[in-house]
Amino acid sequence: MEGQIVPSRKTNPEFMTGVPELLILRLLCKHEMYGYELVQAIQTSTGSAITLGEGVVYPILHALKERGCLRSKRKPVNGRTRVYYAATRKGAVRLKEMTIEWQRVSSVVANVLEGKSRAAAGA
Repeated sequence: MEGQIVPSRKTNPEFMTGVPELLILRLLCKHEMYGYELVQAIQTSTGSAITLGEGVVYPILHALKERGCLRSKRKPVNGRTRVYYAATRKGAVRLKEMTIEWQRVSSVVANVLEGKSRAAAGA
């Protein structure tokens, strides 16, 4: 494989700023989930391209709840209590804003990678 670029299976932290929050909000706007279920859903929905541990997910859940973007409730399940999270209206608005920004930035980056400059694209 000499001379070939082999993509890394690990998530590049420099590319990840904001991505966990975006994914968490998207999934929790669909339906409520508990933390570990959310970890699994992120891995499944991204085809294992993105794997986030509970140590990443839980602080984001708590921060989003503190900002009013999520609500939580405790439910007993098989003799255990799980905390389920769901997006609030404020969370849905935040998701929409983040999605628009993600699409704008990813489009601009794609143009640059394809050799198109924004000035040339608008000309």
